Amino acid sequence: MLTVAKGVNLAVMFLLELGVLASVGYWGFTVSPHLALRLLAGLGGPALFIAVWAIFGAANDPVVRLTGVARAMLEILWFGGGAVALVASGLVTTGTIFAALYILNAVLRLVWNQV
Repeated sequence: MLTVAKGVNLAVMFLLELGVLASVGYWGFTVSPHLALRLLAGLGGPALFIAVWAIFGAANDPVVRLTGVARAMLEILWFGGGAVALVASGLVTTGTIFAALYILNAVLRLVWNQV
């Protein structure tokens, strides 16, 4: 049963990662009445988040991959950025729920040594 719960927790982590990209994209497309700025923020924001996560969060290279406090700070900034994007878009309740899900997921990953 615990193995299933751990697998579900990792799946939730993946869905939260996708949620960050969707949140930042949504924020970008709602940030301005100007089409050019909406396109830049709506496409550029998620692209920037993808690049940061690919380099530092998902890297298999031991020289680049962050661990310990640096990894925790990356996750807090990355997932927090998704929650802030939702709040900035006017979706305060959704942003709060997103942040709470991330915190629960992170605590379970620490308890279950899934870091």
